[in-house]
Amino acid sequence: MDHRWGFLIGFLGAVGLLGSGHGGQQPPETAAQRCFCQVSGYLDDCTCDVETIDKFNNYRLFPRLQKLLESDYFRYYKVNLKRPCPFWNDISQCGRRDCAVKLCQSDEVPDGIKSASYKYSEEANNLIEECEQAERLGAVDESLSEETQKAVLQWTKHDDSSDNFCEADDIQSPDAEYVDLLLNPERYTGYKGPDAWMIWNVIYEENCFKPQTIKRPLNPLASGHELRALSKVVPFFERQDFQLFTGNKVQDAENKMLLLEILHEIKSFPLHFDENSFFAGDKKEANKLKEDFRLHFRNISRIMDCVGCLKCRLWGKLQTQGLGTALKILFSEKLIANMPESGPSYEFHLTRQEIVSLFNAFGRISTSVKELENFRNLLQNIH
Repeated sequence: MDHRWGFLIGFLGAVGLLGSGHGGQQPPETAAQRCFCQVSGYLDDCTCDVETIDKFNNYRLFPRLQKLLESDYFRYYKVNLKRPCPFWNDISQCGRRDCAVKLCQSDEVPDGIKSASYKYSEEANNLIEECEQAERLGAVDESLSEETQKAVLQWTKHDDSSDNFCEADDIQSPDAEYVDLLLNPERYTGYKGPDAWMIWNVIYEENCFKPQTIKRPLNPLASGHELRALSKVVPFFERQDFQLFTGNKVQDAENKMLLLEILHEIKSFPLHFDENSFFAGDKKEANKLKEDFRLHFRNISRIMDCVGCLKCRLWGKLQTQGLGTALKILFSEKLIANMPESGPSYEFHLTRQEIVSLFNAFGRISTSVKELENFRNLLQNIH
């Protein structure tokens, strides 16, 4: 269920078709040239080329990113794999061993991760709890009618979700459990057939964002956009109170230092995607397109609960949430700029679930780019 390879192979095939003309005697091609069609040049929606992305990812990002993702903070992800499919009832569960997910036992997950979805300094954390309690006590005027109180709470719920691009699991649900991503790596599981086809068909035919009036390309899931989102969210992670909290102070400090090194490396990349090109033009039309896009993407996140392969469902949910988090960041520039230097940030915040999914989703894209280089090296001397 890994769509990146399908997209990548399709892209490579298209390049091959465009370059298949014959203009006289051609030197013999190597296997690497035949397979990779000498992919090069500029990428759509990004002012960078393939070669620049390859070098930047493979030699400056990939090694450090893999080390970060192997740490306790990023390897444990809480997910509800029992949520029912909201679109149809008849789901055929994959019975193959490769489709199964090994869940964590309670004592396998660090206490610091189980205690909360996020953690600041002790002082800031106490302040959050006080403010949340005050908010709960004064959120709704009890003199209002019961119907009006419900409406106010519903408005609050809507406001909380208005900038979220995916429907995330309720991690407080008794059905939500921790998974060790290192013990459940994304890989080919053999999940295929009518059920898998139906899911992809619903995504591509019914939920793919294809506004008829837009002539420019809209591909917010490209790697250049991940890079941009991560470069913009640096101030959130630089704040003194922010911790990658697991309960191991030494490891937590080292991980934060490594995280900031990666983010500053990403920020130094000179050819970022320009998100101002997203939904440009008439403001009213642009806002409508943004909302339509958000709703389409949220719907795709709900479709992940219909996947019959549990491992595919796990990685589908994680990567959808990661991409949704990247989009949330891209459209929160002013909120990020106005964050306080210390203490809790109320206008812009990322939960631990969002942080883990964001970097693991980026890690999968980074790995895909790295694997291309490995394939080139293997085929280099084959004729």
